[in-house]
Order: sequence, then C-alpha cells, then structure tokens
Amino acid sequence: MALAQQKPDPIARRDPAAVNAVIAVLAAKFGNRLVTSQAVREQHANTTTWIANEPPDAVIFPQAAPDVQDIVRICAERRVPVIPFGTGTSLEGHVNAPYGGVSIDFRDMKRVLAVNSQDLDCVVEPGITRKELNEHLRDQGLFFPVDPGADASLGGMAATRCSGTNAVRYGTMKDNVLALKVVLANGELMTTARRAKKSSAGYDLTRLIVGAEGTLGVITELTLKLSGIPEAISSGVCPFPSLEAACNAAIATIQFGVPVARIELLDELQVKATNLYSKLTLPEVPMLFVEFHGSPAGAAEQAERFGEIARDLGGGPLAAAPSNGRRGPRTARGFGRRVTMPTGRAARCAPARRRSRPMCASRSRGWRNASPQHNATWPNSISSHRF
Repeated sequence: MALAQQKPDPIARRDPAAVNAVIAVLAAKFGNRLVTSQAVREQHANTTTWIANEPPDAVIFPQAAPDVQDIVRICAERRVPVIPFGTGTSLEGHVNAPYGGVSIDFRDMKRVLAVNSQDLDCVVEPGITRKELNEHLRDQGLFFPVDPGADASLGGMAATRCSGTNAVRYGTMKDNVLALKVVLANGELMTTARRAKKSSAGYDLTRLIVGAEGTLGVITELTLKLSGIPEAISSGVCPFPSLEAACNAAIATIQFGVPVARIELLDELQVKATNLYSKLTLPEVPMLFVEFHGSPAGAAEQAERFGEIARDLGGGPLAAAPSNGRRGPRTARGFGRRVTMPTGRAARCAPARRRSRPMCASRSRGWRNASPQHNATWPNSISSHRF
C-alpha cells in the first residue's frame, strides 16, 4: 500500500517546460498554422454539453500526412499529448485536453483523393464531412450511407465507430471502412489494408483502429465503401399503443426480412419534445419512424408490409412523415440521447429503462463526432432507441 501511494501518476503530471518547447518547435516549422490564442483553444475543447471546457495548449492545422507525422514525432519526444479534432460535435468531452497538449485540427485535410465508382469505394482525407462527400458523389449516383445525424467529419466517425439510424440496412462505420492510413505514436505511417474486398492475410488492423478513439493512432486517410443512391425513398411515422408493441413491430420487421433503411423508436416524452422543437403535430404516443429505399414499387411494397406488421400488433396507421421541406422523419431529429441494445431484448429493455429513468428530452447536437482519434469522437442527433 505504501509503495502504491508513493508511485507518482505520470499522466497527471503536466510539464509546462515540455509544452513550451514543443510549441516553439511547431511554431518554427508551421508558422501561422499554429495558434495559441485563448478563444481558438477553447473552441477546440468541449462546447456542446455540461462537461467543463478543458482547452489544449495549442491548435495546429496540418495539410498533409507528413505534417501529421512531424507533429506526432515532435510531441512524442517530450511526451506532450495530441488530440485530433474533426468538427467538434462530441457530447462526451472527447476533444477536451485535461492534461494539455496540442489539438490537431483537420479542417485543411478534406480532399477526395479517389472515387472508384465501379468498385463502389472512395479514398478521402479525415477532415471531409459526410455531407461534403455525398455532395461530391451525387453526380455519380453514389453516396456514403452512414448518417449519425450531425455533419461529422469522416475521420472522427471512423475513430468512434459511429452508426446512425440507417445502420439497420447499411451497417455502421466498422462495416463501411475498408482501409486506413494511420500515424502511430512514434510518427510512423501505417496502412491497415488494401481496397480489395476479400482478404484473409494478416491481422485485421482496420477493425482495430476503427473505434479506438485515437488511442492507437491518428487517422490521415480512409478508404470507404459506397452505396448506390436509391431510386425511391419513402418514409413514415407509425403510432403504437405501447412501447412493447412498437419494439415487437421493429423486431418482426427485421425477422420477416423487410429491408427497412431506417427505423427509430420514440416514446411519448420524446414525441412531445419533437413536436415542440420541430413545430409538428404528431400524436404523443410511442412511435416508430421508418424509411424505405429501393425502386418506387419496392419502397411501396416495403411500406405496405410494415403497415401490415404494425396493424397485427395494434399499431398504425403508417402515415407519410411530415417533411417541413426536409426529408421525412429527419425533421424530427434533435433531442436527447440514444439507447442501443440487442434487437431481441428491446421489447423488455425499453419499457424497463423508462420506468427506472425517464428518457431525456433535452436538445442534443448530433452524434459523437469530434475528431479522429485520441480523446476524440463524433456525435449523434436524436433521442431514441436504435435497432
């Protein structure tokens, strides 16, 4: 016990001399791309929730992978933390710098390096956001399907293994990242995989880095899986008499093989908050928001099958979602936090969770997106249960 008490905590110790030395070297190398003003530093710490703002000692803006390698090497020599930063929408304080350090802002690394439309993949830098990528891909009939809510940067989405409401059909980031280039703690650049879909050679380093939240390296390039833009998209809202009935409808929809693209559950409190925020008039009962992708006939058939399942469980009718000039139930996004659980347990867990703690109806800013690595995440957007 005495030895444990005497052992110092190396992480808790902050060395101002080391920080000043690193800042001096970085300033000499990168010039005005290194910023130390208080306002900019606070903008690169947590600003979206109750967690206290803990700014870094400096913010730097790399423009290419070699810049990131130099930054990491310089910081590693004096054991100064690095905190990569994407769009700063994290709700969990992932971009905070509790022990100081250097925030690496990827705003200048947002190029689309390659689009392989025939192979349905693309290569991008970590600072580009999903909306920017989809705008670039639109004229080729392709899109990147992972949608966590906020316009998060793709590096941060990979670092936090984000998902989204359409994960039920398209999967999460772990399913849509094919390969990465990562700067390790010693400044070396590692390539985790190639573009080939089929490979059993070596360790699956891509899955190791995806979701590591920057603790294993700084992402500088991503190879992403793309999907074709569906010919038709239909969405709707379906009320239910109870949370259990709504959960059972979601379970049955998936078990019966209905290829629903999005499905999300809101309880009465969340529907009330949604009505107040988005100026809607939805009935304040448990409700599923759904979306279907496919051909016009296919999307209509999927909606019809879902409506039959809902009716069998006492729900419905399935009504077209109010849009307010935006697509479907996305208008209603923006409240609380999600709860993720195995689909088969949703019918039991959702009502039990509500009895133990009412679901939150406070505004949330979208997924956990903040930056691509160490202490970095990227956000969500709605409050609800996701299947």
